[in-house]
Amino acid sequence: MAIIVTTTAYTPIAPFHRQPTYQIFAKCSFLTLNFAGNRKPMKHKLNLQNSLVSTKASSSSVAQAPEPMVPPYNVLITGSTKGIGYALAKEFLKANDNVIICSRSDERVQSALERLQSESGKLHVWGKKCDVRNGDDVKKLVAFAQEKLKYIDIWINNAGSNAYSYKPLAEASDEDLVEVVSTNTLGLMICCREAIKMMLNQPRGGHIFNIDGAGSDGRPTPRFAAYGATKRSVVHLTKSLQAELMMQDVKNVMVHNLSPGMVTTDLLMSGANTKQAKFFINVLAEPAEVVAEYLVPNIRSIPSNGSAKPTYIRFLTGLKAYSQIFSRLAFGARRNRYVVED
Repeated sequence: MAIIVTTTAYTPIAPFHRQPTYQIFAKCSFLTLNFAGNRKPMKHKLNLQNSLVSTKASSSSVAQAPEPMVPPYNVLITGSTKGIGYALAKEFLKANDNVIICSRSDERVQSALERLQSESGKLHVWGKKCDVRNGDDVKKLVAFAQEKLKYIDIWINNAGSNAYSYKPLAEASDEDLVEVVSTNTLGLMICCREAIKMMLNQPRGGHIFNIDGAGSDGRPTPRFAAYGATKRSVVHLTKSLQAELMMQDVKNVMVHNLSPGMVTTDLLMSGANTKQAKFFINVLAEPAEVVAEYLVPNIRSIPSNGSAKPTYIRFLTGLKAYSQIFSRLAFGARRNRYVVED
C-alpha cells in the first residue's frame, strides 16, 4: 500500500488592526490514495472522497449571506450605567436606535434608565441586571434582549474593572486580582460566546465590539499591571474570534475592536495621584460624551455600509496623541484641564 500526501504550507499573515487577514496554516492541495494488490481498498478511497465532499458541504452550510442592516439598530452595551458605556447608550438613543443597558446592580440600572429617558426624551431603552462573570446572567440578558427587540445588531462589550486600585502588583489583594481578571477576561469571553451564538441565528447577523484599554498595545501599565494584562488579552481574543469565524466561513457575524482612549471616568481619575498620571490625563483624556460623539457614528457606519471586514475603531490615534503631547511641551497647552499639576 502506498500513501502519497502532498501539502502546501501557508505562512499565517499577522492581522493588521483595521483589516485583519487570516489564512489557514496548512492546506491540503492534493490527496491520492493508491492501493495495490486487491480491489477492496478502492471502497475506502470512495468513502474518503464522499467524506471530504460531505465535510465541505457541511462547512459551506455555515456560511450565510446576511440580510442588509438598516437603521434604527438594536444595540446592547454591557457596563452601561455610567462612564463611557452610559455615554455610548445616550448617543445611540440620539440616533434613534433601540438600546439595552446592563449592570450588576438593579438600582444602578433603574437609575440609568430614568436618566437616559429624561435626557434623551426617548423611551426605546431597556435595562437588565447582569453580572458578565456569570454565564447564566449573560444567557438571561440574551433572552431579555430577544424578548424586547427580537435581535441585536450591535453588541458592545464595555464592562470592565480595575477594582479602583492603583498600586504595585506585589501590594494587590487576592480579591482585587480576581475582580479584575474575572470581569475583564472571563466576562468578555462569556459575553462574546453568547453574542456569537445569538447572532449566528439572526438573519441580519450582527457586529460585536470589544473595548480595549491601557495596555492593549503591549505598553507597560505600572500600578495597574493586572488591568493592562487583561486589556492586552482583549486584542488577542478579538483576533482569535475573527480567525475562528473565518475558518467556519461565517459571513453574518463580525467581531471588532473599539478603543476609546483615555476617558475621564471615575476609574481613570481614581489614579490621578502621581505627577506622570496628572500630566497624561490633562494632555490626552477627554470626557465620555466627547468620545461617544465620535465613536457612535463610526460604529453605526459599519452595518450601514455592509462592511464584511473586522475593524479597529480608535478615538485616540497615535498621531493625535503625539500632536497633543507636542502642543503641551511646546506651548503649555492643556495644562491643569482636569487636575492641578505640581
